[in-house]
Amino acid sequence: MIVRVESARGPYDVTIARGALDGLAGAMQGADRVAIVVSEPLRHLADRAVALTQGRRTTIITVPDAEAGKTPEVLARCWDDLAAAGFTRNDVVVGMGGGSATDLAGFVAATWLRGVDFVSVPTSVLGMVDAAVGGKTGINLPAGKNLVGAFHEPRAVLADLALLDDLPAAEVVSGMAEVIKCGFIADPEILALASGDLPDATNTHSDRFAELVTRAVAVKARVVAADLTERTSSGDKVGREALNYGHTLGHAIEAREGYRLRHGQAISIGMVWMAEVSRRILGLDGDVAAQHRELLAGLGLPTSYDGDAWPRLREMMSLDKKSRGNTLRLVGLAGLGRPVIIDDPADDLLEDAYRDALVTA
Repeated sequence: MIVRVESARGPYDVTIARGALDGLAGAMQGADRVAIVVSEPLRHLADRAVALTQGRRTTIITVPDAEAGKTPEVLARCWDDLAAAGFTRNDVVVGMGGGSATDLAGFVAATWLRGVDFVSVPTSVLGMVDAAVGGKTGINLPAGKNLVGAFHEPRAVLADLALLDDLPAAEVVSGMAEVIKCGFIADPEILALASGDLPDATNTHSDRFAELVTRAVAVKARVVAADLTERTSSGDKVGREALNYGHTLGHAIEAREGYRLRHGQAISIGMVWMAEVSRRILGLDGDVAAQHRELLAGLGLPTSYDGDAWPRLREMMSLDKKSRGNTLRLVGLAGLGRPVIIDDPADDLLEDAYRDALVTA
């Protein structure tokens, strides 16, 4: 299955299939050198990639796993490795790993010589449906997630479903949070498909799972093609910001937890809260709000959080990338497939929704 992403630099393909990694050679056409940025637990995959480089000069850069790899220190080390390898604008960076690894590798490519080509090889569900598509790259700071970054679209994305076979079940479930998010904001068929057989929805060998991944990628492809740099949203005319549904609180929870909580787990909590906020402000149907909790919990994702955390979380949300000045800006939901921007909501309403949706659950 191939999803075409129309982009400012020209279209690129997301190949979703078992054996998609074999397309790496074709994705590197014209490059003299290759740098493979790979998370440490997946170092063996870099050896497979080297075999596909067709004799190009190759540098393997291993980075810490998960969010520990998205730091300024790791970024600087990657730059040093590219300098030592004599990397030029004719060369290509390949990112292999979960969403954190591809975020980092994409930012390395975006910033080296003001931008070199990038190929993404996501190895997690989250990476395939979210981080690898759409050109957002970046690293974290202690103050918050993805505060430093750039838009830099890949040359190609190779989503090899076979690379998910050894993924822990908890990682598969975590990635499904982003899939379900796409169902709520744009494609309700995703919700019906997942609800139809929850165990099959998380079985990486099943046709249902492959269709869910493909549908989620297609949602993101449509959204980013219309609004790459997240500039067009206003009221109920929502562009790329729709993809941030549940993320404002979710990112704050991730930062508070020192990134020890999986991204999908935090976003699940954020969506449950945002559904309650949307019910109060936008009139979201109570059944749709309840569907958030039922479906996410049914998949094995968390739907509650620490009641004592609210003051710190509210403070951290002010640093969210969607905020404008001192004004908090949220992505809400008026109905299935109907995202709406909520500007400057009342703090007491947000806190009440937090306690009702997450603490008393």
